[in-house]
Amino acid sequence: MISIGGRTRTCGLIGYPVAHTLSPLIHNLLAEATGQDMVYVPFPVEPERVGDAVEGAYALNITGLNVTVPHKSAVIAHLREMDALAEKIGAVNTLVRCEGGYKGYNTDMTGLQRAMASDGVCLEGERVILLGAGGAARAVAFLCASAGVEAVYLLNRTPARAQEVAAEVNRVCGRDCIRPLAGYGELPEGRFLAIQGTSAGLYPHVEDTPIADAAFFEKVHTGYDLIYRPGDTRFMQLVRSHGGRAFNGLKMLAYQGIHAFELWNGVYVDEALAETVIQKLRKETEIHG
Repeated sequence: MISIGGRTRTCGLIGYPVAHTLSPLIHNLLAEATGQDMVYVPFPVEPERVGDAVEGAYALNITGLNVTVPHKSAVIAHLREMDALAEKIGAVNTLVRCEGGYKGYNTDMTGLQRAMASDGVCLEGERVILLGAGGAARAVAFLCASAGVEAVYLLNRTPARAQEVAAEVNRVCGRDCIRPLAGYGELPEGRFLAIQGTSAGLYPHVEDTPIADAAFFEKVHTGYDLIYRPGDTRFMQLVRSHGGRAFNGLKMLAYQGIHAFELWNGVYVDEALAETVIQKLRKETEIHG
């Protein structure tokens, strides 16, 4: 049980809306388990008030904040410093208090990388198929380029958007590793790690998938769907039906929160505690869909 007193530090979440966030479950569980005198609460912040929220949080001595839609890019203008990966991506989901303001990080992507590592997947040297070219997929492309993948083959419903993202990531990262394709038929031989970065399959449209062709899934040895509601998407089912391993975005959700918690508190969350968080999240998403 969290006990709030005069020395209790406050962290929280800014976004709009925030009513359905699972972040308080993650952080208050971690605070209790690690003995941190910290409490985490959500703050609904309308889009035009994001600057006021950051300034007010600093004035109120708030230790750190998570940032969710629609503020992940807009908040950057109000930060004192930026972590290198977050600066490349151009999106921030975690603020850490520093002298005169906050430093911005993107723990969504480090969370994805840590989730993959826990499943025995290493991005370095890997060949990746990335589905989508929206905000989430763009961030994944930056992560892959920064993590030393051999190549990312980018597939998107609008090829021009895929070309834009590939050109931007290659330029910023100084590598020619993001390769837009007109279709999966252009993929080279072999099997790949596939990351599903679109909203296809998100509840309630659970039967949707960006690609359904068997010939595509025969090329996938491991599939990650960034969606975690539902817990078993059609994309994941198709990966497994063709002999691949499949994972959803629940571990990414857990590890992005864990990394933020570590940044705020200067502690390390071991894998046993991380697994406790993951199981709590899994139970919560099963109960509430």
